[in-house]
Amino acid sequence: MSVSIAGRADWLFDKHLQRLLGALTEGGEEARIAGGAVRNVLMGQPVTDIDIATSCLPRETIRRAEAEGFKAVPTGIEHGTITVVADGKPYEITTLRADVETDGRRAKVSFGRDWKLDAERRDFTINALYAEADGSVVDLVGGIADIEARRLRFIGDPEARIREDYLRILRFFRFFAWYGEGRPDAEGLKACARLKEGLAQLSAERIWSELKKLLSAPDPSRALLWMRQAGVLTAALSESEKWGIDAIHGLTRAEKDLGWAVDPMLRLEAMVPPDAARMKTLAERLKFSTAEADRLRHWSMATAVEPKTTEGELAKRLYRGDRQGFVDRLRLSLAAARVRAVEDNEALLEAGGFSRLLSFALKWKRPEFPLRGADLTALGATPGPKLGEILKNLEAEWIDASFTPDRDALIKRAAEALEG
Repeated sequence: MSVSIAGRADWLFDKHLQRLLGALTEGGEEARIAGGAVRNVLMGQPVTDIDIATSCLPRETIRRAEAEGFKAVPTGIEHGTITVVADGKPYEITTLRADVETDGRRAKVSFGRDWKLDAERRDFTINALYAEADGSVVDLVGGIADIEARRLRFIGDPEARIREDYLRILRFFRFFAWYGEGRPDAEGLKACARLKEGLAQLSAERIWSELKKLLSAPDPSRALLWMRQAGVLTAALSESEKWGIDAIHGLTRAEKDLGWAVDPMLRLEAMVPPDAARMKTLAERLKFSTAEADRLRHWSMATAVEPKTTEGELAKRLYRGDRQGFVDRLRLSLAAARVRAVEDNEALLEAGGFSRLLSFALKWKRPEFPLRGADLTALGATPGPKLGEILKNLEAEWIDASFTPDRDALIKRAAEALEG
């Protein structure tokens, strides 16, 4: 039975894309849409990137694209990849190829004209589909059947595919989280468990990028469970080992029920201990961005909030700490309480308390301390450590008084402090 994406992919008939495909098929050459775009259309998922495979050699791809007036950038020409920009949209175009040498991290390739060899060098059957310019799908590895069954399966021997690039271990669980149903493919799961030590060969950036994509899936809990059972989660994220992933399911349920956006950092925090020293090590090891490292640090340093805490007390803690850190703590506490509330009325009350505090924290605006050093020098104070100490003490009094003393009252207190 022939399968086509023509009726489901409006982007396929974009005039610039069709011109590009046409240019790459002149003179006996071939070009097809490849990989994720085809997979996502068949699975009813949005398409963000459109990749093209072609029999044209890289330099010929550049020549033909530029002849059509498109911009061609040799982004990965040693591996046969050219990025062509047509009407502002980038298309990654790669020459048909086969891996001739791999070391678990990168591959040396040879260019060719064999579509089956090109398909067989890819990782999973659902990622090795092609579509002609008219939308007809070309399936050389059984990917359509696996899409229909929501089954994630390595192409050929799973161990051989993994030894070509150990990142495929994490990709197995990431794609299972996004596209799989039921149990993961048994042979693939066993191969990931056997070869998990190979993850140590990978760069921190590649590991964190894959973990973040996995944690961005609508519900990664099943994939994380299988990762843990295979020993892969501990190998990639050792901090999770004695803390666990039990909170993930409740968190994803809260996201759906309460309309929270999917947040991979919050999901990570649900899996690791709020230990500032260990989180600093984690952020350094996986080479987090500054923003990611700061968020993890603030969350780990934010003290736990009790559900009966008053809004006034929370406001003081928010002022002295980091709001995002407390918001993260409250979201995780609320998600956990909602799970317990199914069978525990006390937890239901706790969930109500956390919900109230979270709502307050999200709306809270940091008040501005109305006193400055210049106010004290105007009273005759000499700049220096004593002035700073007085300001610090006055700010502490102002916070403890729920931010109520106004500037005049604080200046009066400052004058008394200077006289003392």
